[in-house]
Amino acid sequence: MCGIAGIVSHQNVNQELYDALTVLQHRGQDAAGIVTCEKGRFYLRKDNGLTRDVFSNEQMMKLKGSMGIAHVRYPTAGCSSSAEAQPFYVNSPYGITLAHNGNLTNIKELKKQLFVDDQRHINTDSDSEILLNIFAHELQQLGKLRIDANDVFQAVSAVHRRCRGAYAVVIMIAGFGVLAFRDPHGIRPMVFGERKTDKGSDFMVASENVALSVLGFELTRDIEPGEAVFIEATGKLHTKQCSDVVDHCPCIFEYVYFARPDSIIDDISVYKARLRMGEKLADKVLREWQDHDIDVVIPIPDTSRTSALQMANRLGVKFREGFMKNRYIGRTFIMPGQKMRKKSVKQKLNAIDLEFEGKNVLLVDDSVVRGTTSEQIIQMARDAGANKVYFASAAPPVRYPNVYGIDMPAVEELIAHNRTEEEVGEAIGADKMIYQNLNDLIDAVQKGNSKVKHFDTSCFNREYITGDIDDAYLDRINKLRNDDAQSERSSDKCIIDIQNTV
Repeated sequence: MCGIAGIVSHQNVNQELYDALTVLQHRGQDAAGIVTCEKGRFYLRKDNGLTRDVFSNEQMMKLKGSMGIAHVRYPTAGCSSSAEAQPFYVNSPYGITLAHNGNLTNIKELKKQLFVDDQRHINTDSDSEILLNIFAHELQQLGKLRIDANDVFQAVSAVHRRCRGAYAVVIMIAGFGVLAFRDPHGIRPMVFGERKTDKGSDFMVASENVALSVLGFELTRDIEPGEAVFIEATGKLHTKQCSDVVDHCPCIFEYVYFARPDSIIDDISVYKARLRMGEKLADKVLREWQDHDIDVVIPIPDTSRTSALQMANRLGVKFREGFMKNRYIGRTFIMPGQKMRKKSVKQKLNAIDLEFEGKNVLLVDDSVVRGTTSEQIIQMARDAGANKVYFASAAPPVRYPNVYGIDMPAVEELIAHNRTEEEVGEAIGADKMIYQNLNDLIDAVQKGNSKVKHFDTSCFNREYITGDIDDAYLDRINKLRNDDAQSERSSDKCIIDIQNTV
């Protein structure tokens, strides 16, 4: 998962892009980057680390210009080398930079096309670099010295024809403007907005609308699946649907876990969706466990707090904060290596003994992926004096890998794979395990916008909406994502072997 932003303004954008990245930091903690443009020249700074660590005052001063794009990243199937930090750059044609959120599913085919047919060199394992070179090639094929918005949209249409998978993209063309577009399924989110000034309108695109509101931009709307938005350097806005076939199917995991609760994605409030998840989960308890003996509902910070609060209200039991969180520890399930994850969980949370002692506790989390965190937290609750420890997940069992930009682990490392719900409960040490039903989760999210007919729920039911995912593909990503492979890549320099592309 990544966060992206782009701004065309009447003033320098370096500080505002930095501020946007801090708001979107939850979407990626591995690397950060900003590129700006002034008088046709790019100024780029990117590196591994959090936004606050990548940019010093001196470096910020060098990011000159009134338009720019920015990116925060965590690695999926690629390595965590700074070579894969974004934005990426190509000098031909015109000078183009790109930042991308998502994951292409036909990269093997695209690498071969780029090398053999387009004669373009790919220097990393990142599918974002592939996207950039495909767009650049299609724009170059027009053979124009000067281009206009229609030329840009024509290149986007070609990208849609060639690329499969999930992609929300922001691109800057030197001296010309900023472009943003979503794949025809709209799997990953993207919005745009406007800020009126004395000098005219400024425009901004971002992964989530909270980045716009923090900077004083008024949300215009979501970028539609397959649609492209282009803002000229002069501030002129153009929009066009660039895909012949559109099937809106946003990732439901955005609402479960990744997006900020104050975000609105595809006209659906993330906060209200999570409230409804808690209601649905409580209704399941009341329906299937009428004589429950739950004394208190305790959330596992932070994402599950909204669902847990509503669940407690619906069940008519106490809601209490039982864990204090150290906010300077990264997300555990995206950390490479089981040993590092286990160490991190112990540093991340501390139990408040008074809220557990002698009580039957229902712990609520947004989801259970590996189960490593859940097992340790349950043990922490027991050590704090809990009588019984029940565990609830606001999401259904995660049994299959996500191939559209979420770095879930290899399938054999998913706690729910080939296990029943009862077996998961036993594996993590819970007295009872309660999972959300998939239909209930869909209803909880869809209620916010009935126009969204379906969602990507592939990690729960193995239904991959792009229609190109088979066992061979899943086997390949399984080998890339297991802990041994991640450990090997972390010590590798991630130099691509060009012979593997043909």
